[in-house]
Amino acid sequence: MEQVLVKKKAPEVEDIVGINQVSFKERIASYKKHPGSFVLLLCVCLAMLLTIASLGYLILYIVIKGVPYLTPSLFAWEYTSDNVSMLPSLINTVLMTLLSLLIAVPIGIFSAIYLAEYAKKGNKIVGIVRVTAETLTGIPSIVYGLFGMLFFVTACKWRLSLLSGAFTLAIMVLPVIMRTTEEALMSVPDSYRQGSLGLGAGKLRTVFRVVLPSAIPGILSGVVLAIGRIVGETAALIYTAGSVAKIPQFSNGAKFLFDSTRTLSVHMYNLSKEGLHTNQAYATAVVLMIVVMCMNFLSDLLANKLAKKSGGEK
Repeated sequence: MEQVLVKKKAPEVEDIVGINQVSFKERIASYKKHPGSFVLLLCVCLAMLLTIASLGYLILYIVIKGVPYLTPSLFAWEYTSDNVSMLPSLINTVLMTLLSLLIAVPIGIFSAIYLAEYAKKGNKIVGIVRVTAETLTGIPSIVYGLFGMLFFVTACKWRLSLLSGAFTLAIMVLPVIMRTTEEALMSVPDSYRQGSLGLGAGKLRTVFRVVLPSAIPGILSGVVLAIGRIVGETAALIYTAGSVAKIPQFSNGAKFLFDSTRTLSVHMYNLSKEGLHTNQAYATAVVLMIVVMCMNFLSDLLANKLAKKSGGEK
C-alpha cells in the first residue's frame, strides 16, 4: 500500500501573531489575578508620559520664547553690544567641539582597545583605571575648569584660549568615550575574534579589521554623548576659554588657537546674567538646541552607514 505523504503547510506570520494575541478581557482577568503587574505597567506608562511631557514642554517653551527673536542682527559677522550677534559664538562652538574630539577620541579609543583586548583579566591596574574613569565621569565641570585654569592657562601659559578650553573639555569627556568604547568592544562576540585568528590574522589585524568595525555604532554613541556635553558646557569654559565674542582670525595661522573665545553656551549665560538681552538668550538657546540635534543626527547617520558597511546591524 502506497503511503501518501501529506505536506503540512507552514504557519503564516499572521497565524502566529493571532495565536499570541491576548484579548482585552483576558488581559483584565490577568491583572485582577496579578495586581502587581498592573501597578508595574501603570508606573512604566506614567514614567514614559512624564518623560515625553517634560521634554516636549522644555522644547516648546524654548521655541516659543526664542523663535520670535531670531532676527538677522543675531547672525551679524561682528559682535557688538547692540546686536549681541551669536555668529562668532556659533563658529567657536563648532571649532571647540571638533578640536576637543580630535584630542579625546583617539586617546579614548586606543585606551579602550588596550583595556578590552590586550589587558589581562583580573589585572589590578586595569581595575584601578576603570574605577578612576567612572569616578572622573561624576566630577562636576567646575572642577575641570579650575584644573584647566591652573594647568593650561597658568602653568602652560596658554592664557584664556581656544586651546586651553579644548584640552579641558577633552579631559572631561575622555572617560565617557573610553568607557562606552570598551563596552562596545566587549559586546562583540568572541567568535569573530576566534574566526579571524583561525584564518591566520594577527591580533592587531583582528582588532582593527574585525572587532573595531563591529563596535563602531557603540563607539559613536559615546561620541554623541561627548558632543552633547561639549556643546552644552559653560562652567569649565569660563575659566579656560574666556568670553571674548569674536570670529577666529584664521589668516594668522595657528595663533587663533591661543585667542580667547566664547561658545554658544557661554554666550547664552552672559546674556542671561546681564539681564538686558534675555529674549536674545532664548533665541541662542534655540540655535544651541538645533546645533546639538544636527550633530546627533549626523553622528547617527554615520553610525548607520558604517554599520551597513561592516555588515553589522545597529
